[in-house]
Amino acid sequence: MCRIAAYIGPEISLRRFIEEPSHGLVEQAWKPRELLYGTSNADGYGVGWYDPQGRPAVYTNPLPIWSDVNLPHLGRSLYRPLWLAIVRSATAGFPVHQANTPPFADGRLLYAHNGFVRDFGTRLRPLICRYLAPEIAADIRGNTDSEYLFALLRHLAAGDPGRPLEEVLGEFFALLQDWVEERPALLNVALSDGHRVYAARHAFNHACPSLYYTTDDDLFPDGQVTASEPLTDGGFWQPVPEHHLLILDADEPPRLLGL
Repeated sequence: MCRIAAYIGPEISLRRFIEEPSHGLVEQAWKPRELLYGTSNADGYGVGWYDPQGRPAVYTNPLPIWSDVNLPHLGRSLYRPLWLAIVRSATAGFPVHQANTPPFADGRLLYAHNGFVRDFGTRLRPLICRYLAPEIAADIRGNTDSEYLFALLRHLAAGDPGRPLEEVLGEFFALLQDWVEERPALLNVALSDGHRVYAARHAFNHACPSLYYTTDDDLFPDGQVTASEPLTDGGFWQPVPEHHLLILDADEPPRLLGL
């Protein structure tokens, strides 16, 4: 299991997003409160944002987040209006490696996944590979279920670039529900196109991992935040209902859609 977080709103520093919250991802890496599996998230971390030209960018490190001597320098130097981050807990069969460290990005999207799919390598990966366009399959660098799921999302989004991402995610989950059959699949995902943040709390044949959101945290004035666990002790954090998609937009109130 992993812990994910995303922010959208007025420009803030990476330090404000990652390091300053009392229960931020630095603490959630070694002292999570609501993991369904595992005890820590020490198998790397990553951060994604969008550059001034609207292109996604990522910084990933397979070391534990607390071991990265670069983070304090990046934290005080980088300011963006949208952040997406994850601390990783590796699943057996998906080794700790730079290529396996999320978040993942293409020319438009940022993506992270908290969860796992049972029998992924023998059941789901072959189905995904047969479904993917060759150019998207060729772009996969690691072997994680998370990256293959992102490839499937990319394939579905590429078919109609103007299609709303909530519709793409709906088709994505419908396909997976057919393919996993009776197997457990934990599918909390965070996705952004640079304009909105989409965060799903979802699973098949299993309880959903935790996911929360807030628009009222003093640490993030006028911002909207979602995270696997509340980043602070205040802020009126609300749980995302199970089997729902949360949509955050800096200019609109949060929306919840049933999946």
